[in-house]
Amino acid sequence: MNPPEELPAWKEELDAIVGARAHGQFEEIFPRLQKLDVRYPHVAEINYQLAWTADVLGRMNDALPYYEKAVALGLPPNELSGAMIGLGSTLRQLGQLDRSADVLRSGKLQFPDNAEFDAFLALTLHAQGNHADALRLALEILCDTSEDTGITAYQRALRHAAAKL
Repeated sequence: MNPPEELPAWKEELDAIVGARAHGQFEEIFPRLQKLDVRYPHVAEINYQLAWTADVLGRMNDALPYYEKAVALGLPPNELSGAMIGLGSTLRQLGQLDRSADVLRSGKLQFPDNAEFDAFLALTLHAQGNHADALRLALEILCDTSEDTGITAYQRALRHAAAKL
């Protein structure tokens, strides 16, 4: 029998802070996360939680460097996917549309089964003025992911129309 793995020193505190977020205490936990980041400045998970919290608070300029650092430091796949969605979305909201598209396309390459990358990319394409490409991508996502009987019944027609955009 293997001995239980010892958790990193920061993990229990991060879990407690994130648990408080479940109760809607976003403003209260942001400074707590910042203090934890000062003590453990090279932990991707802390930076991701800082980015996510700043994002929820509508503080995109604060969220951006935390997303960038979290991705650069390396996250487990599940969290990396979420961080890349957050980064791409934040870049779009800040008007950095080319970077947003690059991040979202990179995320789609790394996580080809995650349709959310295409959905957020459609938003970025729309913001760039590429309305036909955005609508085409949105219709493809709809056809690929919908279980609605009406959508599935007309899937062939929708795909045909999307291809003509």
